[in-house]
Amino acid sequence: MALYRDQAVVLRTHKLGEADRIITLMTKSHGRLRAVAKGVRRTKSKFGARLEPASHVDIQLYVGKSLDIVVQVESIENYGDVISADYQKWTVAHAILEGGERFTNNEHEPATQQFLLITGALKALAHQSHDPLLILDAYLLRSLSIAGFAPSTADCSICGEIGPHKYFSLVGGGSVCPRCKPSASATPNPATLQLMGDLLSGNWNRADLSEVKSRREASGLVAAYLQWHLERGLKSLPYVERNVFTTESAI
Repeated sequence: MALYRDQAVVLRTHKLGEADRIITLMTKSHGRLRAVAKGVRRTKSKFGARLEPASHVDIQLYVGKSLDIVVQVESIENYGDVISADYQKWTVAHAILEGGERFTNNEHEPATQQFLLITGALKALAHQSHDPLLILDAYLLRSLSIAGFAPSTADCSICGEIGPHKYFSLVGGGSVCPRCKPSASATPNPATLQLMGDLLSGNWNRADLSEVKSRREASGLVAAYLQWHLERGLKSLPYVERNVFTTESAI
């Protein structure tokens, strides 16, 4: 048997036969792949609970004729156990897991950066490091960047004129100057573009201090930009709970 071992995050599962499941995984070294986990739907399964969506695992597989076969699974951290207790976090996690599939074109094609983005986002959700919606938008923006579609948030994306500029174009690749501005360009608040830049660069100190209106506008731009460049949006995105937590709302 051609055995191999890797770290992986479970993206989704679906039933196969009476007791098996097909598990879609994002692995650290082997990219996205599907594997058969035999007998995991039986109550006596040794590792069925470890192969739920949002689980970070150490997994051993052997190469099958069409799909690889799961041999052994050790849990590293089951983010789903914590995240599923909060509806907003769970909807955000599902959008991230779906994004993991959409941003990888081919199975078994190494996608280490995407694996690290997913595990980092799930860890931040589970540990309440930042607002869930900021984590989602940061994940989407950075995934777009890895795919070669990073939006400019300051300088003109067409001529390179130093910004910031007040226009944002989906077609033009982000911020555009008045001379290059395509038709139907948006005019977001400057704080919104700054927030998007902070999420791209990882400036969480400033992103965490952003205002609710900037976060909402940024989420709308990110979703529209994503849909334009991927040609269709994520199915999970409309179901993400958009209640924004603020310090004032908790008082």
